[in-house]
Amino acid sequence: MESRMAEPEPPLSCDCFVSLPPGSQDDHVIFGKNSDRPRDEVQEVLYYPATDHPPGTMLECTYIQIPQAEHTHAVVLSRPAWIWGAEIGANDQGVCIGNEAVWTREAIDPGEALLGMDLVRLGLERGDSAWGALKVITDLLERHGQGGPCREDPAHFSYHNSFLLVDREQAWVLETAGKLWVAQKITEGVKNISNALTIGTEISAEHPELRSVALAQGWWSGEGEFCFNEVFKCENPPDRMELAKKRYSGGTQLLQQHDGAVTAKVMMSILRDEPSGICMDSGGFRTTGSMVSILPRDPTLPCIHFLTATPNPSRSVFKPFIFSESVTPVSKVISPQYGPDDPVRKQPRFQSQVERRHDLYKAHEAALQTMEMNPDAGSVLTETLRMLEGQYEVLPVRSALMWRLLVLSDQQDMCSCMIGSLSSHNLMPFHPSLTDY
Repeated sequence: MESRMAEPEPPLSCDCFVSLPPGSQDDHVIFGKNSDRPRDEVQEVLYYPATDHPPGTMLECTYIQIPQAEHTHAVVLSRPAWIWGAEIGANDQGVCIGNEAVWTREAIDPGEALLGMDLVRLGLERGDSAWGALKVITDLLERHGQGGPCREDPAHFSYHNSFLLVDREQAWVLETAGKLWVAQKITEGVKNISNALTIGTEISAEHPELRSVALAQGWWSGEGEFCFNEVFKCENPPDRMELAKKRYSGGTQLLQQHDGAVTAKVMMSILRDEPSGICMDSGGFRTTGSMVSILPRDPTLPCIHFLTATPNPSRSVFKPFIFSESVTPVSKVISPQYGPDDPVRKQPRFQSQVERRHDLYKAHEAALQTMEMNPDAGSVLTETLRMLEGQYEVLPVRSALMWRLLVLSDQQDMCSCMIGSLSSHNLMPFHPSLTDY
């Protein structure tokens, strides 16, 4: 299937959230992100095991090669099917990362470098804590820079990035402007980021040349407190940055409403909130993938990650994943692969379009059509799926079976099949992982 791609609207938004005790109801850190991308872009969910690499190995990212690390952690990723990196993900060290598009006074490099989505994956593969992942990302920024087309289209569209990096103990907000960066440490309460700079004077770490560059450019006088989001704010911000302010404010309000009582269920409800614009499904773009994670402070308890693998969380189900010693990837959420014939690999890039929908994506589309034709049956199905979705908070060891049932139900669109599966399996506990059914 090859044809010229129609130009989509630029991605307008993403939102990341975190709640740390006492913001959380339990002694858990709760992470969440909606990935808002061009409407027809497919996100797949992939698992990569921990791996040792021979010295001198080179790594092929989306656009450039960089030296590979000697060891990479196991990761689960939700990513646009055409890129190497990821929009959201987690590793087996209990680290979660999501990124946002931002624009600053620093010029965007027109050349190809590391995408912000590449940096998300690299931080997860190489970082054993939120701070460790932050150091990985900032070191790679210094060496390789950030840049390149951020959508699967020949019309160039690029941006700088901010990141929310979270582990069992703390969170870091990292905001970048080219190779420059600033970071804020969060140790308690709730925090969200959107497509705008949020760090002012509350700076915990920064690029060693950040202030000298601002002085040399005439952006800062050198007097008074250094306020990053004032000094580096874009002089002519795109409309999407103005729209992001409303979403950021709405997300902050939703977190504050639940401050002290945030759970995974609450986080999912925030990601499903449509009035605030956090859950988006209109025009040329929508929320194409979502993730929520529970990171218990108790290191003896497993982290649980929930991914939709389908668009629009208000019409999708979060499926659970737990890292284990034996993980079998779910083939139904992996997109077709094209190797060197992929339009992203050919020069010039993005001259044609290929089929990237995975099996669950196609089944999800079919289920939505059925639900629209038969709203009563659709309501019953949605209620049943949400009931299953909520079971993880009671017995985490059920997570692998829940993934199987939720993927199966999305594909077959039959409540009776799911209920029968529940009865026949009796939800017997076993070591959880993401497994094919």
